[in-house]
Amino acid sequence: MHEAMFYERTKDKEVKCGLCPHKCKIANQKRGTCGVRENREGVLYSLVYGRAISWAVDPIEKKPLYHFHPGSDIFSIATVGCNLRCGHCQNYSISQLSKEEEKIEGRDLSPERIVSQAKTTGCLSIAYTYTEPTVFFEYAYDTSRLAKQNNLNNVFVTNGYMSEESLKEVGPFLDAANCDLKSFSEEHYRKICGGKLKFVLRTLELMKELEIWLEVTTLVIPTLNDSEGELRKIAEFILQLGKDTPWHISRFYPSYRMRDLPPTPLQTLHRARQIGLNAGLRYVYTGNVPADEGESTYCYQCGRPILERYGYHIKANHIRSGECEYCKAKIDGVGL
Repeated sequence: MHEAMFYERTKDKEVKCGLCPHKCKIANQKRGTCGVRENREGVLYSLVYGRAISWAVDPIEKKPLYHFHPGSDIFSIATVGCNLRCGHCQNYSISQLSKEEEKIEGRDLSPERIVSQAKTTGCLSIAYTYTEPTVFFEYAYDTSRLAKQNNLNNVFVTNGYMSEESLKEVGPFLDAANCDLKSFSEEHYRKICGGKLKFVLRTLELMKELEIWLEVTTLVIPTLNDSEGELRKIAEFILQLGKDTPWHISRFYPSYRMRDLPPTPLQTLHRARQIGLNAGLRYVYTGNVPADEGESTYCYQCGRPILERYGYHIKANHIRSGECEYCKAKIDGVGL
């Protein structure tokens, strides 16, 4: 166990957690909504510090990050737990384990070993991913600080449900993030995810203010968030963050508590991508559809493909020193 950050003692050994917008009030011997932070005699502990449930070397495109050191490898780690309960979660077997079965599983993997393995395997970056890095904040925070000392980048793949205080604390060590924007409906966030949209929108804004390279992902689910009106609202909000902000529109496949819905039709994804481009976004991608034209990066000025992809593999790269090889337009991103 490791004492948690961002909490205060209240009364009768109760504590109030400030890590995320839930602001859980946790009685003695109880856990917060995430299932991985427990109050013991008025001290809040992280139960997952140093307890990795999954780790692997991934292509950075898997995060997905398409404009941050494309083609590089990234060392990915996760613990059990999440502070949302999305009915469509594809990693529910580990993200919901701490809540549904009250299990804290994982193997010992210290921040020092994570950094060492990242360097040994030739990775440029470390990703805090698969579940939700916010709930293993202390573990990610200590690892990210050590990573920066060793010239490694840090990446959060997150649902964005974190407090401003926690994001500002880790912000100086974060180089990039892919953040979900699951819907533009408060009702969707409440019913489907167990959260509130307004806090995610603030996280996205704050990431931009902190100059963290940001890419946004929306999983398009048939009948739930696939209307033209909602997709347009998402695109317009991302445009306010900056026209250089990439938007990943991912295909839904039946999973967890949503096995009765069909996969997202390809025409829906293509329509959503066009909505994003029409709104003025420079880079809009379709995900979970190998060989789709929306996988590749196109120059916003001349329209030619400049990073051609198949799945997570880059087939051709026509970016030279951050510029389009054909028309010399500056392509937005880091390490291009």
